[in-house]
Amino acid sequence: MTAGGFAAQGAAVRSLAERWLRELDEASGEDSPGRDFVCSPAGLWLALGAVAAGARGATADELRELLGVAGDGAAEAVTEGARALAATDALAVAGRVWTRVPVYDAYRKALPDIGFGPMPTDGAEIDAWVREATGGLIERLSIRIDASIMLALVNALALKACWETPFDAGRTRDLSFTDASGAQHEVATMQRRLPTHDAWRVREVSVVELRTEGAGARVRFVLGPEGARAADVLPAAWAGRGAGIAADAVSVALPRFSLRTKLDVLEQLPALGVLLATSDDADFSAMSPVGLKIGRVAQEAVVKIAEKGIEAAAVTVVAMVRSAAMPPPERVEHIAFDRPFGIVVLDGSGEVPLFAGWQASAPAAG
Repeated sequence: MTAGGFAAQGAAVRSLAERWLRELDEASGEDSPGRDFVCSPAGLWLALGAVAAGARGATADELRELLGVAGDGAAEAVTEGARALAATDALAVAGRVWTRVPVYDAYRKALPDIGFGPMPTDGAEIDAWVREATGGLIERLSIRIDASIMLALVNALALKACWETPFDAGRTRDLSFTDASGAQHEVATMQRRLPTHDAWRVREVSVVELRTEGAGARVRFVLGPEGARAADVLPAAWAGRGAGIAADAVSVALPRFSLRTKLDVLEQLPALGVLLATSDDADFSAMSPVGLKIGRVAQEAVVKIAEKGIEAAAVTVVAMVRSAAMPPPERVEHIAFDRPFGIVVLDGSGEVPLFAGWQASAPAAG
């Protein structure tokens, strides 16, 4: 991953991540101890950024406030960013648009790496594309494409990497995990030692980096104090290196786990400042001569952690509907991840959050 490309938009993606994580926490409720989830801030940024390339006027302004780009500059940023991510040896990036309405040639040409085609008569074609783009980790689009959807823009990220030093499966054994509600469980837990420079603290949060083969991604696990919420802990993964560990080595006890989440992102857009783009006053006049607005935004993401490595994927869909129509309803320092913890997968620069997950319940290995 070069210093340019997507890393140049890292600040905007991190800002989106922090705001979105706060909303995901709020959705759990103030009295809730938290919930499991995994999401892809980078995937959401790429999908909304491609849509923002067709926005104009006040609609572009509100999307620019959230994404850092909109209008003419968004297409270039999305294209450069996706290419930079896809150039790594661990991550695959794909984008596709299916449409029932005409799309301006200028919009198509501004997004040369995104395929455009007519909306299929059923969802089988789209689901096949999703399976291929994610290596089978996600089998189908998370929303149903009905007659009200005029255009669907889909972004897919897929990551597969082996640990530079795998966990010894013979050392994996059942150890205690205290979930967010305080209940204790026995879960399959991997164990190994790390050099001290692969662990540090950001204020009260412990950060552990597990190195992968190649330089395509950085995988960091974050553990906050008891009772900490996801939005307060996960950003430590991209906050820069904090205080080192005062020990000769670090031992890690990490559950083997799998997270999968389907998110209706449209519900969070108002809190993120996106109001006009989903209203009948939306201006996507650089995308199509037909009046369109954002009708659905959804994401499915998955991450799997095991002794040999990590697999992760995310599919984000932004569905456009006619702006006059309502959208359809729809010393040895031991760090034991034995209570709610987070996982963040960053790009090779260590600055752009590709995936962010929170394990609040007792893990169930996938």
